[in-house]
Amino acid sequence: MADTLTPVLTDIWDADQPWKLSTYTARGGYGALETALGMAPDAIIEAVKDSGLRGRGGAGFPTGMKWSFIPQDNPRPKYLVVNADESEPGTCKDIPLMMANPHVLVEGVIISSFAIRANKAFIYIRGEVLHVLRRVQAAVDEAYAAGHLGKDIHGSGYDLDVVVHAGAGAYICGEETALLEGLEGRRGQPRLRPPFPAVAGLYASPTVINNVESIASVPSIIEHGAEWFASMGTEKSKGYGIFSLSGHVAKPGQYEAPLGITLRELLDLAGGVREGHELKFWTPGGSSTPLLTAEHLDVPLDFESIAAAKSMLGTRALQIFDDTTCVVRATLRWTEFYKHESCGKCTPCREGTWWLVQMLTKLEQGEGSESDLELLLDQCDNILGRSFCALADGAVSPIESSIRFFREEYLRHLTEGGCPFDPMKSTLFADLLEMA
Repeated sequence: MADTLTPVLTDIWDADQPWKLSTYTARGGYGALETALGMAPDAIIEAVKDSGLRGRGGAGFPTGMKWSFIPQDNPRPKYLVVNADESEPGTCKDIPLMMANPHVLVEGVIISSFAIRANKAFIYIRGEVLHVLRRVQAAVDEAYAAGHLGKDIHGSGYDLDVVVHAGAGAYICGEETALLEGLEGRRGQPRLRPPFPAVAGLYASPTVINNVESIASVPSIIEHGAEWFASMGTEKSKGYGIFSLSGHVAKPGQYEAPLGITLRELLDLAGGVREGHELKFWTPGGSSTPLLTAEHLDVPLDFESIAAAKSMLGTRALQIFDDTTCVVRATLRWTEFYKHESCGKCTPCREGTWWLVQMLTKLEQGEGSESDLELLLDQCDNILGRSFCALADGAVSPIESSIRFFREEYLRHLTEGGCPFDPMKSTLFADLLEMA
């Protein structure tokens, strides 16, 4: 593995007004675009393939391969859509990236659009984060004024328009086909596949949909080369990524490092779990990924190793929970979120998440019996893999894993007639509250 930290996307964050075009260009920004415009589009796709870049939005699908699926013999327009609808509980990397360095995203959009022969691109941002929308729109406007967008970019003959689109606040629009529905002005609900977006996506035309961090990583690959990118990370999970640490950690924040770093190493960088407490459980990729515990501190944070530990790397949203946290209550809160955000299109998700909340509420309040745990697991088994999209799968992941690792804690709720944990103790400001 390369050095512990490899600031690339975050390298500019400590500059004065890093979001400005002048700051970005002073650090070499848009140099990769000049290089890319002198390459054949297929050569760019091959470079991204050779780099080993995998989607940074959760699924980890090879980015260059996704681009190559676009049928160039299709006479319809091609589109690039950037999924900036960051909504997963615990996930907080794309929003600070767009706030601190929006031009690296814009440059990535231009290069990626050129590679797939798209003349129109959309950046779909969660509507609630108005400050991010304004920041990215300002960067796009600066890029137009500087000749990086619009007609005949850099005298290359290539034209590109970029639209910054505000979503309507639906978590489900983080799913790529539901995002397309929302972008076309309809209710955000997942589409049946096939056809896949690469064949019939936005406006029934060939479409590439990638996460913010995936597209923002492209300029560095073009600038430094595929081998440079592939030299970081692990054999099958190459490159760098932003790891978001939140919760009961001394210094929460964004830590950019090669894939394959461990939580133990990241906690060392972040000052460890808050003083006086021990790690109890954590999520490797946000609340929709199965929980892991302190026994997994040294599992490499790459796609294959986390999968072997029966979880998912996801968005690298590392939520840290110490020994003051009630795992039953935490799981219930997450499940309430998924119940609320279910689009209602399919029965397993619409009805299933409602029943999961009823069962978890009952158990959290100390009601029922041990057999209810088996009933809850049976409900999860009947939901998993039976919905149109992965929302329902994400809802059952923390439930199944929390029972696997903390069955005794569930039973303790039943024997003690309720939750044995003081919720105030788990707040980050518990020590201050005690002093007051």
